[in-house]
Amino acid sequence: MQVTLSDSAVEDLASVLAYYEAEGVPDMGRRLVAEVLSRIEELQVNPDIGRIVPEFRTSALRELIHPPFRVVYRRQQQRAQVVRVWRSERVLRLPPGSE
Repeated sequence: MQVTLSDSAVEDLASVLAYYEAEGVPDMGRRLVAEVLSRIEELQVNPDIGRIVPEFRTSALRELIHPPFRVVYRRQQQRAQVVRVWRSERVLRLPPGSE
């Protein structure tokens, strides 16, 4: 299974790094991003491990929970595309065309 990251997901990960850099703990940011990327890699062999996103209730939109993050991805026939990596407490809004 091919796994890709949308531009918005890449921006989300960059924001995580920038936040922890600004807080003076860049190692924490790098560790969290590495952990999230490791979870995303699991989709290559098991693309259905994520639960259906409750806000949307469609089987094509799934999420991995990696506290404090929600990794939201679109499950397609031959590919899983990560569309957002957000803090768990945020209200989920997807980029246009991702639903």
